[in-house]
Amino acid sequence: MDTAARVLRLLSLLQARPQWDGAELASRLEVTSRTVRRDVTRLRSLGYPVEADPGLGGGYRLGHGGRLPPLLLDDDEAVAVAVGLRVATTTTISGIEEAAIAALAKLHQVLPTRLREQVTAVAGSTVQLPPGDLPSIDGEVLVALAAGCRRTEGIRFTYRDHAGRASERSVEPLRIVHTGRRWYLVARDRDRGAWRTFRIDRVTAPTLTGHRYRFDDPPDPVALVAEGTGLAPWEIEARVLVRADADTVTRVIPPGQGVVEVVDATSSVLRFAANDLAPLVDYAARIPWEFEVLEPAELREALQELGERLTRASASTA
Repeated sequence: MDTAARVLRLLSLLQARPQWDGAELASRLEVTSRTVRRDVTRLRSLGYPVEADPGLGGGYRLGHGGRLPPLLLDDDEAVAVAVGLRVATTTTISGIEEAAIAALAKLHQVLPTRLREQVTAVAGSTVQLPPGDLPSIDGEVLVALAAGCRRTEGIRFTYRDHAGRASERSVEPLRIVHTGRRWYLVARDRDRGAWRTFRIDRVTAPTLTGHRYRFDDPPDPVALVAEGTGLAPWEIEARVLVRADADTVTRVIPPGQGVVEVVDATSSVLRFAANDLAPLVDYAARIPWEFEVLEPAELREALQELGERLTRASASTA
């Protein structure tokens, strides 16, 4: 393997994992540790911020630099990025459309013909529904919140509730969750001492505080958002015992439509909610597994009445 190919291979390895031991890199590249050190120096001269930690437990990692070096993408990654940039041109994140178009133009310029044809085929056979009246997200706000999550650093911001009342929040961010319609920040509210979900379109002026923290037992962020968006806003909550394991139910019921709890290897509890009984009856009637209504009793009675009506209807048709 010549020097240029070996350096590109080294860059690919550094991008694949957060940390590499020098001896392991040398083994992968089939060179000596001294050659690895020379190749790391070559990458640094090209603008790649390769960091090195000496001693036991140390190694090499790709850090953050003062400028953006070229990225090394394989074929599948290049197609995925190009398709993602096409979607980003119609996103609800404000201010990102022009940047996505510019990046897409640069990527298309260097894509091989065969990959460009794949991207065109995917784009040509895909239709995206209009976003409707979904609120737009400030791209700078999203980036700042993501930085807090990544660096485990506290954030202060102004937050508007559903009534439009503004308050100052100091939080320890855990994760950003996208439901397909809205973006949420899951964080521990320091003033209230509790976990909260924040709609990101209601967040303004986020500022990193420099306060670092560590979570001992953080919650499942997806489950927390599902609880807050799928159950909390509604007046009537239903609980049904489903004769299917939680993993199977979760694959069919998305988090925004119900909360799934493990019971045992063959059953689980599904929780869903609405403001009226009729939507709960409709929801329960479409559950594709055997189930038993745990609560409320009104739902059990309404389903029994529906079953009797359908039985009479099918009998008269026969």
